[in-house]
Amino acid sequence: MACNLTNGKLDLPGGRIYETAHWVVEHTVGPLGVGTLIVKPFRHCVHFWELADEEVVELGPLLHLVENAIHTILKPDQIYICQWSHGDWKPGHLHFVVQPSWNRLQKRHKLPGPFLQVDLFRADKKPPRREIEAFSRKVKAVIRSLEKGNGH
Repeated sequence: MACNLTNGKLDLPGGRIYETAHWVVEHTVGPLGVGTLIVKPFRHCVHFWELADEEVVELGPLLHLVENAIHTILKPDQIYICQWSHGDWKPGHLHFVVQPSWNRLQKRHKLPGPFLQVDLFRADKKPPRREIEAFSRKVKAVIRSLEKGNGH
């Protein structure tokens, strides 16, 4: 699915948000909430240890940029970054989930981090497409602004 979202074979709400030479940023299509972004390599790769040096060099600054953009827009109390690559216990396309979280979520969810993600997947409530598209437009603009501010 990850490859088909990137190559346009599957519908991607909000479209491609950003890309580098080796990585692409998209909004998640799952139930992790508006503002949760996916950072994944363009090439199909299932293990972090398989990344080429040039992919690894781009990753840190890209995650930093993406997290800054999410923070600028949503002002969360924390932003999780976690690596995923499993689906049905089979290695899939390596990707990083960059997910905003707020302390107020403890009113509805017992525990943060991966426990929150499990709760959200169990509830399986995907955000409305229009909200994903609106956030995607905002985050694209913020990323451009952050890049200009850093002299990129």
